[in-house]
Amino acid sequence: MCFAYAPASNDAERRVRAMAQAMLHRGPDDEGFLVEDSRVPGLALGMRRLSIIDLPGGHQPVWNETHDVAVVFNGELYNYRELRERLVLAGHRFQTKSDTEVFVHGWEEWGEDPA
Repeated sequence: MCFAYAPASNDAERRVRAMAQAMLHRGPDDEGFLVEDSRVPGLALGMRRLSIIDLPGGHQPVWNETHDVAVVFNGELYNYRELRERLVLAGHRFQTKSDTEVFVHGWEEWGEDPA
């Protein structure tokens, strides 16, 4: 995962794409970008993916249903199946089988501090 912030120019996207290209060997299966979003001007997020969970459906960034919460994630959420079940029971709708999507809905349900 990589990010760039360039408030005075449109350089963030170029930078984050270059960073993602430099990480190609770490995630050769997929790449994803969040760039030029009016809600976060100057911010660019990028990621490279080594597909392990939900090979066809794990493209990032992953969005919630209303497209106002997104995540890029590099790692593995080991208890994602249990958390996903809890979130489905709470009314969340999932589009993928990816562990990354659990973060989006978990943020909506529990916020920063789920305790």
